[in-house]
Amino acid sequence: MSPSVRTQLLFLLLSLSARTMLSRYIEEDASSDGLYSLLSLEQKRESEDFVFRRDLRCLDMLATEGQFTFVASSPPQQPACAAFIIGEPSEVIGLEVSDVNIDCDAGDFIKIFDGWVLKGEKFPSNQDHPLPLHQRYTDICSSTAPGHATRSSQNVAMVFFRIRNPDSGFSLIVKKLRNPFPCNIMSQSPEGSFTMVMPHQHSNCSFSIIYPVEIQLTQLSLEQDKSNQLRSKARLSSGCSGSGDYVELLGGNGVDTSRMFPVADLCFPLSGLAQMKIGCDNSVVRLVSSGNYINRVSFRYRLLERNELPEAHENSLDNMCNVE
Repeated sequence: MSPSVRTQLLFLLLSLSARTMLSRYIEEDASSDGLYSLLSLEQKRESEDFVFRRDLRCLDMLATEGQFTFVASSPPQQPACAAFIIGEPSEVIGLEVSDVNIDCDAGDFIKIFDGWVLKGEKFPSNQDHPLPLHQRYTDICSSTAPGHATRSSQNVAMVFFRIRNPDSGFSLIVKKLRNPFPCNIMSQSPEGSFTMVMPHQHSNCSFSIIYPVEIQLTQLSLEQDKSNQLRSKARLSSGCSGSGDYVELLGGNGVDTSRMFPVADLCFPLSGLAQMKIGCDNSVVRLVSSGNYINRVSFRYRLLERNELPEAHENSLDNMCNVE
Protein backbone atom coordinates (compact mmCIF):
# COMPACT_ATOMS: atom_id res chain seq x y z
CA MET A 1 0.00 0.00 0.00
CA SER A 2 1.38 3.35 -1.00
CA PRO A 3 2.12 5.96 1.71
CA SER A 4 -0.40 8.38 0.18
CA VAL A 5 -3.25 5.86 0.39
CA ARG A 6 -2.26 4.96 3.93
CA THR A 7 -2.33 8.64 4.81
CA GLN A 8 -5.80 9.01 3.28
CA LEU A 9 -7.08 6.04 5.27
CA LEU A 10 -5.68 7.38 8.51
CA PHE A 11 -7.12 10.81 7.85
CA LEU A 12 -10.55 9.36 7.14
CA LEU A 13 -10.65 7.02 10.12
CA LEU A 14 -8.43 8.32 12.83
CA SER A 15 -7.66 12.00 12.42
CA LEU A 16 -11.02 12.69 14.02
CA SER A 17 -11.56 13.41 17.69
CA ALA A 18 -14.90 12.99 19.46
CA ARG A 19 -15.89 16.45 20.71
CA THR A 20 -19.68 16.93 20.70
CA MET A 21 -22.60 14.66 21.48
CA LEU A 22 -24.57 12.33 19.18
CA SER A 23 -24.82 14.09 15.80
CA ARG A 24 -21.40 15.78 15.93
CA TYR A 25 -19.12 13.70 18.11
CA ILE A 26 -16.30 13.70 15.59
CA GLU A 27 -14.37 16.62 14.11
CA GLU A 28 -10.97 16.84 12.55
CA ASP A 29 -7.80 16.44 14.59
CA ALA A 30 -4.27 15.87 13.43
CA SER A 31 -3.04 12.97 15.54
CA SER A 32 -2.93 9.66 13.64
CA ASP A 33 0.65 8.43 13.98
CA GLY A 34 0.90 4.83 15.08
CA LEU A 35 -2.82 4.08 14.84
CA TYR A 36 -2.51 2.29 11.51
CA SER A 37 -0.54 -0.42 13.29
CA LEU A 38 -3.41 -0.83 15.74
CA LEU A 39 -5.83 -1.48 12.90
CA SER A 40 -3.74 -4.30 11.45
CA LEU A 41 -2.40 -5.67 14.76
CA GLU A 42 -2.98 -9.38 15.36
CA GLN A 43 -2.53 -10.34 19.00
CA LYS A 44 -1.13 -13.84 19.59
CA ARG A 45 -2.76 -15.68 22.44
CA GLU A 46 -0.74 -18.21 24.45
CA SER A 47 -3.87 -20.12 25.48
CA GLU A 48 -7.64 -19.94 25.23
CA ASP A 49 -7.76 -18.50 28.74
CA PHE A 50 -5.41 -15.66 27.95
CA VAL A 51 -7.05 -12.23 27.91
CA PHE A 52 -5.17 -9.43 26.21
CA ARG A 53 -5.14 -6.27 28.33
CA ARG A 54 -3.96 -2.74 27.72
CA ASP A 55 -4.93 0.86 28.39
CA LEU A 56 -7.65 2.46 26.32
CA ARG A 57 -6.60 5.70 24.65
CA CYS A 58 -8.81 8.75 24.26
CA LEU A 59 -8.76 8.20 20.48
CA ASP A 60 -8.32 4.51 19.79
CA MET A 61 -8.78 1.74 17.24
CA LEU A 62 -9.43 -1.78 18.58
CA ALA A 63 -9.06 -4.70 16.18
CA THR A 64 -8.55 -7.49 18.69
CA GLU A 65 -10.39 -9.07 21.58
CA GLY A 66 -9.40 -8.13 25.08
CA GLN A 67 -9.96 -5.87 28.05
CA PHE A 68 -9.19 -2.17 27.65
CA THR A 69 -9.17 0.22 30.60
CA PHE A 70 -9.47 3.98 30.49
CA VAL A 71 -8.40 6.21 33.37
CA ALA A 72 -8.92 9.96 33.04
CA SER A 73 -5.87 12.18 33.30
CA SER A 74 -5.55 15.64 34.77
CA PRO A 75 -6.37 17.80 32.93
CA PRO A 76 -8.62 15.77 30.55
CA GLN A 77 -6.93 14.92 27.22
CA GLN A 78 -9.90 15.91 25.05
CA PRO A 79 -13.41 17.32 25.57
CA ALA A 80 -14.66 13.89 24.47
CA CYS A 81 -13.14 10.59 23.35
CA ALA A 82 -13.95 7.78 20.91
CA ALA A 83 -12.91 4.16 20.42
CA PHE A 84 -13.48 2.52 17.02
CA ILE A 85 -13.88 -1.28 17.16
CA ILE A 86 -13.61 -3.48 14.06
CA GLY A 87 -13.73 -7.22 13.43
CA GLU A 88 -13.45 -9.53 10.46
CA PRO A 89 -16.26 -9.37 7.87
CA SER A 90 -17.90 -12.54 9.24
CA GLU A 91 -17.92 -11.27 12.84
CA VAL A 92 -20.03 -9.02 15.04
CA ILE A 93 -18.71 -7.20 18.09
CA GLY A 94 -19.71 -8.04 21.64
CA LEU A 95 -19.04 -5.19 24.10
CA GLU A 96 -19.25 -5.13 27.89
CA VAL A 97 -18.59 -2.06 30.01
CA SER A 98 -17.51 -2.74 33.58
CA ASP A 99 -15.84 -1.08 36.57
CA VAL A 100 -17.63 2.16 35.73
CA ASN A 101 -16.50 5.09 37.89
CA ILE A 102 -17.89 8.27 36.35
CA ASP A 103 -20.05 11.20 37.45
CA CYS A 104 -23.05 11.25 35.11
CA ASP A 105 -24.63 14.18 36.98
CA ALA A 106 -21.54 16.30 36.26
CA GLY A 107 -21.69 15.64 32.51
CA ASP A 108 -19.62 12.46 32.19
CA PHE A 109 -20.98 9.90 29.75
CA ILE A 110 -20.26 6.57 28.07
CA LYS A 111 -22.29 5.70 24.97
CA ILE A 112 -22.02 2.69 22.69
CA PHE A 113 -23.02 3.10 19.04
CA ASP A 114 -24.01 0.22 16.76
CA GLY A 115 -21.77 1.21 13.84
CA TRP A 116 -19.31 4.05 13.21
CA VAL A 117 -19.71 7.81 13.10
CA LEU A 118 -17.15 9.74 11.03
CA LYS A 119 -17.37 13.41 10.09
CA GLY A 120 -21.03 13.39 11.04
CA GLU A 121 -21.79 10.42 8.75
CA LYS A 122 -22.95 7.05 10.01
CA PHE A 123 -22.09 3.54 8.88
CA PRO A 124 -24.28 1.67 8.27
CA SER A 125 -26.55 4.40 6.97
CA ASN A 126 -29.99 4.90 8.45
CA GLN A 127 -31.43 3.34 5.29
CA ASP A 128 -29.39 0.15 5.58
CA HIS A 129 -29.34 -0.51 9.34
CA PRO A 130 -32.10 -2.79 10.71
CA LEU A 131 -32.66 -0.60 13.81
CA PRO A 132 -33.94 2.98 14.05
CA LEU A 133 -31.24 5.47 14.98
CA HIS A 134 -32.22 5.95 18.62
CA GLN A 135 -31.99 2.20 19.26
CA ARG A 136 -28.42 2.12 17.98
CA TYR A 137 -27.18 4.07 21.01
CA THR A 138 -26.65 2.48 24.42
CA ASP A 139 -26.27 5.10 27.16
CA ILE A 140 -24.46 3.69 30.18
CA CYS A 141 -25.63 6.57 32.37
CA SER A 142 -29.28 5.90 31.51
CA SER A 143 -29.07 2.12 31.79
CA THR A 144 -30.73 0.52 34.83
CA ALA A 145 -29.41 -2.98 34.12
CA PRO A 146 -26.65 -4.26 36.43
CA GLY A 147 -24.49 -5.26 33.47
CA HIS A 148 -23.69 -3.13 30.44
CA ALA A 149 -23.39 -5.62 27.59
CA THR A 150 -24.41 -5.18 23.96
CA ARG A 151 -23.73 -6.67 20.54
CA SER A 152 -23.31 -4.90 17.23
CA SER A 153 -25.30 -5.73 14.10
CA GLN A 154 -22.15 -5.75 11.91
CA ASN A 155 -18.37 -5.96 12.22
CA VAL A 156 -17.91 -2.41 13.53
CA ALA A 157 -18.98 -0.60 16.69
CA MET A 158 -17.98 2.55 18.53
CA VAL A 159 -17.76 3.88 22.08
CA PHE A 160 -18.06 7.61 22.86
CA PHE A 161 -17.07 8.79 26.30
CA ARG A 162 -16.26 11.91 28.30
CA ILE A 163 -14.78 11.62 31.79
CA ARG A 164 -13.58 14.77 33.50
CA ASN A 165 -12.50 13.74 37.01
CA PRO A 166 -8.92 12.45 37.30
CA ASP A 167 -8.57 8.73 38.11
CA SER A 168 -12.17 8.06 37.05
CA GLY A 169 -12.79 5.62 34.22
CA PHE A 170 -14.10 2.25 33.08
CA SER A 171 -13.12 -1.04 31.46
CA LEU A 172 -14.27 -2.22 28.05
CA ILE A 173 -14.31 -5.92 27.18
CA VAL A 174 -14.31 -6.68 23.46
CA LYS A 175 -15.37 -10.06 22.09
CA LYS A 176 -15.82 -11.17 18.50
CA LEU A 177 -18.76 -13.40 17.63
CA ARG A 178 -19.50 -15.34 14.46
CA ASN A 179 -22.10 -13.89 12.11
CA PRO A 180 -23.63 -16.53 9.77
CA PHE A 181 -25.08 -13.89 7.40
CA PRO A 182 -22.74 -10.88 7.40
CA CYS A 183 -24.37 -7.65 6.31
CA ASN A 184 -23.04 -4.07 6.26
CA ILE A 185 -19.33 -4.77 6.46
CA MET A 186 -16.35 -2.45 6.79
CA SER A 187 -13.26 -4.03 5.26
CA GLN A 188 -9.92 -3.76 7.07
CA SER A 189 -7.99 -4.68 3.94
CA PRO A 190 -7.60 -3.00 0.52
CA GLU A 191 -7.70 -6.37 -1.22
CA GLY A 192 -9.60 -9.62 -0.85
CA SER A 193 -12.80 -11.38 -1.85
CA PHE A 194 -16.22 -11.84 -0.31
CA THR A 195 -19.70 -13.24 -0.86
CA MET A 196 -22.85 -11.56 0.47
CA VAL A 197 -26.03 -13.63 0.81
CA MET A 198 -29.46 -12.22 1.61
CA PRO A 199 -31.93 -15.05 2.44
CA HIS A 200 -35.52 -13.90 1.97
CA GLN A 201 -35.07 -10.62 3.86
CA HIS A 202 -36.22 -7.18 2.77
CA SER A 203 -32.92 -5.51 3.54
CA ASN A 204 -29.90 -3.75 2.06
CA CYS A 205 -26.34 -4.93 2.69
CA SER A 206 -23.19 -2.94 1.95
CA PHE A 207 -19.56 -4.02 1.80
CA SER A 208 -17.47 -0.88 2.35
CA ILE A 209 -13.80 -0.69 1.31
CA ILE A 210 -12.14 2.49 2.54
CA TYR A 211 -9.67 2.61 -0.32
CA PRO A 212 -9.79 3.39 -4.05
CA VAL A 213 -10.09 -0.08 -5.58
CA GLU A 214 -10.94 -2.13 -8.61
CA ILE A 215 -14.00 -4.29 -7.92
CA GLN A 216 -14.65 -7.44 -9.94
CA LEU A 217 -18.08 -9.03 -9.66
CA THR A 218 -17.53 -12.75 -10.23
CA GLN A 219 -21.01 -14.14 -9.57
CA LEU A 220 -24.46 -12.68 -9.09
CA SER A 221 -27.64 -14.61 -8.37
CA LEU A 222 -30.80 -12.48 -8.42
CA GLU A 223 -34.09 -14.38 -8.61
CA GLN A 224 -36.21 -11.73 -10.30
CA ASP A 225 -37.82 -11.37 -13.66
CA LYS A 226 -36.41 -8.15 -15.00
CA SER A 227 -33.54 -8.35 -17.47
CA ASN A 228 -31.85 -5.01 -17.25
CA GLN A 229 -28.21 -4.67 -18.24
CA LEU A 230 -25.22 -3.18 -16.48
CA ARG A 231 -25.41 0.54 -17.10
CA SER A 232 -23.53 3.53 -15.83
CA LYS A 233 -25.67 5.93 -13.86
CA ALA A 234 -23.38 8.67 -15.04
CA ARG A 235 -25.36 8.38 -18.30
CA LEU A 236 -28.53 9.32 -16.43
CA SER A 237 -30.21 5.98 -17.16
CA SER A 238 -33.08 4.84 -14.96
CA GLY A 239 -30.94 2.03 -13.56
CA CYS A 240 -32.10 -1.07 -11.73
CA SER A 241 -33.80 0.54 -8.75
CA GLY A 242 -37.26 -0.43 -9.99
CA SER A 243 -36.44 -4.15 -10.02
CA GLY A 244 -36.36 -4.50 -6.22
CA ASP A 245 -33.39 -6.87 -6.34
CA TYR A 246 -30.08 -5.60 -7.64
CA VAL A 247 -26.45 -4.78 -6.88
CA GLU A 248 -25.02 -1.30 -7.12
CA LEU A 249 -21.46 0.00 -6.93
CA LEU A 250 -20.99 3.25 -5.04
CA GLY A 251 -18.11 5.67 -4.57
CA GLY A 252 -17.57 8.57 -2.21
CA ASN A 253 -15.33 10.22 0.33
CA GLY A 254 -17.55 9.53 3.37
CA VAL A 255 -19.05 6.41 4.98
CA ASP A 256 -22.81 7.03 4.59
CA THR A 257 -23.90 5.02 1.55
CA SER A 258 -27.02 7.18 1.10
CA ARG A 259 -24.72 10.14 0.36
CA MET A 260 -22.43 8.31 -2.05
CA PHE A 261 -22.27 8.55 -5.84
CA PRO A 262 -23.88 5.59 -7.68
CA VAL A 263 -21.30 4.35 -10.20
CA ALA A 264 -23.12 1.38 -11.78
CA ASP A 265 -25.86 -1.15 -11.12
CA LEU A 266 -26.54 -4.73 -12.11
CA CYS A 267 -29.90 -6.47 -12.00
CA PHE A 268 -29.55 -9.67 -13.98
CA PRO A 269 -27.80 -12.96 -13.09
CA LEU A 270 -24.08 -12.96 -13.78
CA SER A 271 -21.73 -15.94 -14.10
CA GLY A 272 -18.89 -14.16 -15.87
CA LEU A 273 -16.86 -11.13 -14.86
CA ALA A 274 -17.84 -7.49 -14.55
CA GLN A 275 -15.37 -4.99 -13.16
CA MET A 276 -15.15 -1.32 -12.30
CA LYS A 277 -12.41 0.97 -11.00
CA ILE A 278 -13.61 3.38 -8.30
CA GLY A 279 -11.10 6.10 -7.48
CA CYS A 280 -12.71 7.22 -4.21
CA ASP A 281 -11.72 7.13 -0.55
CA ASN A 282 -14.59 4.69 -0.05
CA SER A 283 -15.78 2.05 -2.53
CA VAL A 284 -18.95 0.06 -1.82
CA VAL A 285 -20.73 -3.03 -3.13
CA ARG A 286 -24.39 -2.75 -2.07
CA LEU A 287 -26.90 -5.60 -2.37
CA VAL A 288 -30.55 -4.49 -2.38
CA SER A 289 -33.13 -7.22 -1.72
CA SER A 290 -36.91 -7.20 -1.87
CA GLY A 291 -37.18 -10.13 0.55
CA ASN A 292 -38.90 -12.36 -2.01
CA TYR A 293 -35.81 -14.30 -3.03
CA ILE A 294 -32.41 -15.53 -1.96
CA ASN A 295 -29.88 -13.12 -3.46
CA ARG A 296 -26.15 -13.68 -3.64
CA VAL A 297 -23.20 -11.67 -4.94
CA SER A 298 -19.53 -12.67 -5.02
CA PHE A 299 -16.72 -10.25 -5.76
CA ARG A 300 -13.03 -9.56 -5.32
CA TYR A 301 -11.22 -6.26 -4.98
CA ARG A 302 -7.72 -4.82 -5.10
CA LEU A 303 -6.08 -1.49 -4.34
CA LEU A 304 -5.60 0.83 -7.29
CA GLU A 305 -2.07 1.92 -7.99
CA ARG A 306 -1.46 5.65 -8.24
CA ASN A 307 -1.17 5.50 -12.04
CA GLU A 308 -4.56 3.75 -12.20
CA LEU A 309 -6.49 6.43 -10.34
CA PRO A 310 -8.99 8.09 -12.68
CA GLU A 311 -8.13 11.60 -13.79
CA ALA A 312 -10.61 14.30 -12.85
CA HIS A 313 -12.04 16.25 -15.77
CA GLU A 314 -13.76 19.58 -15.50
CA ASN A 315 -17.59 19.40 -15.63
CA SER A 316 -17.37 15.63 -15.31
CA LEU A 317 -18.89 13.23 -12.80
CA ASP A 318 -15.33 12.01 -12.18
CA ASN A 319 -14.98 15.06 -9.94
CA MET A 320 -17.24 13.35 -7.43
CA CYS A 321 -14.15 11.42 -6.32
CA ASN A 322 -11.00 13.39 -7.02
CA VAL A 323 -8.27 11.46 -5.21
CA GLU A 324 -4.99 13.31 -5.04
